[in-house]
Amino acid sequence: MFAALLLATASCGNSDNNAKTPKPKPPATKPAAPAQPTPMMKGSGSFTDADYKRRTAELRKLIAAKAPGSTFNFVVQKPFIVIGDEAPARVEQRAISTVKWAVDRLKSAYFAKDPKHILSVWLFKDKASYRKHTKALFDDDPGTPYGYYSSAERALIMNIATGGGTLVHEIVHPFIEANFEDCPSWFNEGLGSLYEQSSSRAGKIVGLTNWRLAGLQRAIRKNEVPSFKTLTSTTSRQFYNQDPGTNYSQSRYLLYYLQEKGLLRSYYKQFVANVKTDPTGYATLQKVLGRKDMAAFKLDWQRYVLKLRFGG
Repeated sequence: MFAALLLATASCGNSDNNAKTPKPKPPATKPAAPAQPTPMMKGSGSFTDADYKRRTAELRKLIAAKAPGSTFNFVVQKPFIVIGDEAPARVEQRAISTVKWAVDRLKSAYFAKDPKHILSVWLFKDKASYRKHTKALFDDDPGTPYGYYSSAERALIMNIATGGGTLVHEIVHPFIEANFEDCPSWFNEGLGSLYEQSSSRAGKIVGLTNWRLAGLQRAIRKNEVPSFKTLTSTTSRQFYNQDPGTNYSQSRYLLYYLQEKGLLRSYYKQFVANVKTDPTGYATLQKVLGRKDMAAFKLDWQRYVLKLRFGG
């Protein structure tokens, strides 16, 4: 039985998860702060309970200094500290049903290393709290109403009233940073987007069709979808700032196709191994697909995508 993280009600369960998210704008992600050898950066898996306790105390001081009068509840859900201004039981439920659920399955599927820092997951209860506290705590006016990952603040910052899908998406990014340093934006966002709406299949995380499908199908019918060579060759600037309107959806549904064909995990592992000689992942994609003629593959993929359905 699936336990849904719905857009508004955000009801949660303890096992299989069906995470939804509404349309996000391009991520409001700040550049990473220069890495400093501090007690909060020891490397994957080396943080102690004392480290988490010390970091929790630092975050409490931050709230006291910048958001006096605000009440937050803390849950250590390794490798994160989850902080929310809902009731304590609700924050703990989200920490287990969304954060732990996603982390356990993502690590099982892809990631050997935890993030390099102890990261905080801020779950603001509604739009007003999200706007108020992103400004007060981080001096930020986010471009998305849903949530984002800030490597500069070492934080995932969410309006959790919009649902858990964006949170699962953003959890992917710090794990990519730790495990796939040279990952191009198309794959980073494609994998995050894949799990915006996700569930368990035989105990493994799988992406489901979602709201991005309709726009991609329209673009396919209009012959507006770039080649896969063009997509995979995009720089970060091109991916985010010169998006023809299909970068996220094309990336997502390419990875969805690989998932459904049983090829996604193999592609990820080979891409990581070959990234120095194949930084875009295009040659590795051809190898995993067993297809030299990628124009012909694109036509097959488009026919596949046009048959997909999303009930919304």
